[in-house]
Amino acid sequence: MTDKKTIAIVGAGIVGVSAAVWLQRDGHDVILIDKASPGEGTSHGNGGVLASCSIVPVTVPGLLQKAPKMLFSPSQPLFMKWGYFPKLLPWLMRYLSHANADDVERIAAALTPIVGDSLNDHKALAEGTGAEKWLEPSDYLFLYENREHFDGDAFGWSIRRKHGFHWEELEGQAFHDYDPIFSQDIGFAAKLGDHGHIKDPGQYVKDLAAHVETNGGRIVRAAVDDIVRNNGKVTGVLTEGETIACDTAIVTAGVWSGPLAKRLGISVPLESERGYHLELIEPSAMPRSPVMVASGKFVATPMEGRIRLAGIVEFGGLDAAPSRAPFELMRKNARAAFPGVTWKDEVEWMGHRPAPADSIPIIGDVPGIEGAYMGFGHHHIGLTGGPKTGRLLAQLIAGRTPNADLSVYAPARFKT
Repeated sequence: MTDKKTIAIVGAGIVGVSAAVWLQRDGHDVILIDKASPGEGTSHGNGGVLASCSIVPVTVPGLLQKAPKMLFSPSQPLFMKWGYFPKLLPWLMRYLSHANADDVERIAAALTPIVGDSLNDHKALAEGTGAEKWLEPSDYLFLYENREHFDGDAFGWSIRRKHGFHWEELEGQAFHDYDPIFSQDIGFAAKLGDHGHIKDPGQYVKDLAAHVETNGGRIVRAAVDDIVRNNGKVTGVLTEGETIACDTAIVTAGVWSGPLAKRLGISVPLESERGYHLELIEPSAMPRSPVMVASGKFVATPMEGRIRLAGIVEFGGLDAAPSRAPFELMRKNARAAFPGVTWKDEVEWMGHRPAPADSIPIIGDVPGIEGAYMGFGHHHIGLTGGPKTGRLLAQLIAGRTPNADLSVYAPARFKT
């Protein structure tokens, strides 16, 4: 490589750390900057599934009719802090405008190149870093009460089939032979192979970041206020205490990317999709593979010494404290899904998924500013799509042509 750069990466979650690993492999100097330690935020608290098949957005046809009922039912996985609703409304209107078949097709086509080969993307990222031990190839199952319940999701499954996903259908005893941990009320499963999960997502990202640091990368703990430019070119990153010199900067700060993006002339309609997880510590039995329980729209993932339940959505902004009801719902759903399992302790967590109104991540260069790039906005599939996003950014910075059409992710679509 002839064009060695100093690259500041703002945000040390899975996207930022993935970019750092790939950029170092290209010979660049990297600086990871985050207000917390690497892997502390959403990259710690996610469901842990490498969910390649998760290309169907939440905004499916019919959502507009279902959403009000979901919001007012305590047994549904959608919550709202109503004091935040007036601020949310402009974003929500744009978000719901995509709840139609044509937009779902378009969004799925955009997400597939980012997440569709996640297990192999993670293997390539983690190779030789010491983080490989957290990767676990596995099936991924969607669980339903019966075939009729499964058929109710036919639209989403038709989208997956169109994009090359195949699954085995396990009915009745065949499913319970596969995994006897689950309730007899669950009588049907769609089992996808070639997926995987991460046994400790936060530690995985920390180990990747430690590899970056061992190889000469800097890790700076600071909030970033602005990207410094001179004559239309990036020259540094302004933190609370200093300007850190660089010639390239990447904004990968998840939901906190919005204000920085706006300073660069990119006004992304971005909201926090507040996500919750509940960990069941030292359970008496573990699920064989990660599962999505369709009745409660939650994921249960076997991890190191615990089962992690995740999948609740709440809208309420960045500042409000966690709500109690999502934790209670997950606890209730877990007892219904695997009634014979006991556990010694619980850990609760709430964090922020970055949700652009069009459900498509922002990946690419910033028009009109040399050396400025972005990689954020992956909703609930950031862990799944982080390695591919980081690799694409490294390819762009190196001037290589990625084997995907990146125009659909371009920050330019939100240029002010």
